[in-house]
Amino acid sequence: MSLAADAIRIEKLQPNLGVRISGLDLNSDDIDVHADMLRHHFVHNAVMVLSSPGLESNNHVRFARLFGKADADYVSPADHPGKPDGDGLPKRGIIYISNKRTNGEITGSLPDGELHFHSDGAHRKSPYRATTLYSLELPSRGGETKFADLRAAYDALSDDMKKRLEGIQVHNIYDTRATLREQTDASNDKLSNAIHPIVRTHPDTGRKSLYLSRLMTRNVVDMDPAESEKLLEELFQHIERPEFVYAHPWKLGDLLIWDNRSVNHARNDFPANETRHMRRVTVSEPD
Repeated sequence: MSLAADAIRIEKLQPNLGVRISGLDLNSDDIDVHADMLRHHFVHNAVMVLSSPGLESNNHVRFARLFGKADADYVSPADHPGKPDGDGLPKRGIIYISNKRTNGEITGSLPDGELHFHSDGAHRKSPYRATTLYSLELPSRGGETKFADLRAAYDALSDDMKKRLEGIQVHNIYDTRATLREQTDASNDKLSNAIHPIVRTHPDTGRKSLYLSRLMTRNVVDMDPAESEKLLEELFQHIERPEFVYAHPWKLGDLLIWDNRSVNHARNDFPANETRHMRRVTVSEPD
C-alpha cells in the first residue's frame, strides 16, 4: 500500500545542497508512486539520503531505475577493473565498495583509506548520470562521504574567471584502482580517459556548474602545462572549500543517491582493521 504524502518527511541537509527523505519503504512494490517527487528532489538538491534497513539488491536496482538506466549487471571482483587482475577497462554494474577480505584477498573495489574528490564516470565519454550507494557494514568512525557542490562553486567564481573558463575543455584520466591523484599514471595511454567541458549546463535545471576533480582531471586541453597545472590547482582548492561541502555521517541502512552532473564526492579515511562494505549501483545516460 502506498504511503500517504503526510507520512513522508523532507529535511534539507544544507540550505543549497542535500535533502533527507524519510517515511518511504524502498522494499515496497509501489515505490514508483513517488517517482516524480524523488526525481524532483534529486535534480534540485543533487544529494538525497534515504534510510532503508534491509534493502534488497533487486529493490536497490529498482530504485536506481527511477532516475534513468540502472547498471544492473553484477561485476564480479575478478572482472572489476579496480582489481589488480582486472583488464583496466571501465565496466558498468553492481559493485561492492568494500575492504572485506576472503583468505586475505580483497573482494571489493576501492577498499581502503581516503578517496580524493571526483565525479563518477568523468573518465568516460558518457559519464554516469547518478550514483547510488547503500551501507551494509560500517566502521566505528570515519569513512564519511563528502560532497562538493559544483553549482555553488561556479556561482562563486568571479566574472573574469567565468569568462576565462568559457570554451575550455579538460582531459580526465583515471586508473580504476586509484583512490588518490598521485596513484594514476597519466602517461599510461591504456587508461580510461575522456575530454569534457570544464563548465557544464545541467539538462534539467539549466544551471551551470564546474566539471573537474582532483582525482581524475589531469590537464587543460591545448594549454601550456605549467599554466594548466596552476589553473587546475586553483580550481581544485576553490571547489573543495568548506562552504561548498557536505560530509555525510553514514548509518547502517542508509541509501544515498547523488547527481554526478552537479557534485563531486570523496571519502574520509577510516580504521584499516575495520570493515566498510557498501553496495553501489550507478545510473547511466541512455545509449
